[in-house]
Amino acid sequence: MDHFLYRDGALYAEDVPVAEIAAQVGTPCYIYSTATLERHFRLFDEALAGMDHLVCYAMKAASNQAILKVMADLGAGMDVVSGGEYARAKAAGVPGDKIVFSGVGKTREEMRAALEGGVRQFNLESEPEMEVLNEVALSLGVVAPVTVRVNPDVDAKTHAKIATGKSENKFGIPITRAPEVYARIAELPGLRAVGIDVHIGSQLTDLEPYRAAFTKVKELTETLRAAGHDIIRLDLGGGLGIPYERGNSAPPLPVEYGALVQEVLGDTGCEIEIEPGRLIAGNAGIMLSEVIYVKHGEGRDFLIIDGAMNDLIRPAMYDAHHDIVPVVEPEAGGEQTPYDIVGPVCESGDTFAKGRNMPKLAAGDLVAFRSAGAYGAVMSSEYNTRPLIPEVLVKGDQFAVIRKRPSFEEIINRDTLPEWM
Repeated sequence: MDHFLYRDGALYAEDVPVAEIAAQVGTPCYIYSTATLERHFRLFDEALAGMDHLVCYAMKAASNQAILKVMADLGAGMDVVSGGEYARAKAAGVPGDKIVFSGVGKTREEMRAALEGGVRQFNLESEPEMEVLNEVALSLGVVAPVTVRVNPDVDAKTHAKIATGKSENKFGIPITRAPEVYARIAELPGLRAVGIDVHIGSQLTDLEPYRAAFTKVKELTETLRAAGHDIIRLDLGGGLGIPYERGNSAPPLPVEYGALVQEVLGDTGCEIEIEPGRLIAGNAGIMLSEVIYVKHGEGRDFLIIDGAMNDLIRPAMYDAHHDIVPVVEPEAGGEQTPYDIVGPVCESGDTFAKGRNMPKLAAGDLVAFRSAGAYGAVMSSEYNTRPLIPEVLVKGDQFAVIRKRPSFEEIINRDTLPEWM
């Protein structure tokens, strides 16, 4: 469920007509709903009620300071994967003991910053990383709390580019080697193992891969405890999918995911950490765009819009589907026309949909890309010197620009010429 609904023939974001935002802010732009962000966080929090748990928002999905502040005010922790994300989380007021630092390539500088600023734990991905973190911690005279990300060799049944739990993926260590890795951690004075980490992929639409992975984690917990390790936390990652295509079968609900966690891991006595990102932010955002031209081609019509692949790269990168709807509500049963919906970037890959049935549209009409709140703005770029597009946050009948569109002058002035020029 989201809060982007038609009312009186027009698309609204909560209580604000999106056409009003377009008139004041311009297009393209991202629009987020505070009510949707809050609702989706609470669904996860409530799904784990009765268990000691922390919901850590995976901020790589959408990391604007205003969104992070919404999450922080709800009591969320943060899952970060870079020094920049760590700095963003701290700037949003998230305490260090609620920040989990993940990622396969943490640098010494990032480790030092997190140890000095406070961190809940590092999710270690390799043995070389483990040795480096030990050195950094000892140089600061502290002990770093860690988990090891284990790779359970489970097929998440998702897109190859967002699967992370199979043996050929770059993430984690083979679960079969975990006992010897934890034994090495016990020998390192700068590290303290507090738990186990697992994350098998993103946009999962089936709970069975989770069951397989969590069962292996439970068995590993028992093995490590028998060897004398104090395993008190299980970090289960995120990855639960969202319904990008309306009318198709819906992915499992957070309450169903929570029931599975309780069933498989409820008797371990461990604190549960989960790291949802897409399901919290995805349906909480839309990308708003305006039709520039309707072009009649050879056997097909093109809807050329002012949004482009640099603004929303998911269709070009993942062949991802986004429902695209007109801002003016179409008549029920009205005539539909198939369009190829494309942007202005000089690449054939700048295509959002092919043969998509839409109501007849004309230049100046507005369209909204649904489910664009996750991996939209954060993956955007200034390719073709197209400015990063504004982000707008709505709360009830109010809205505010939370990232402005830079001018061409601001973009150009970021460049510097060498002295010899």
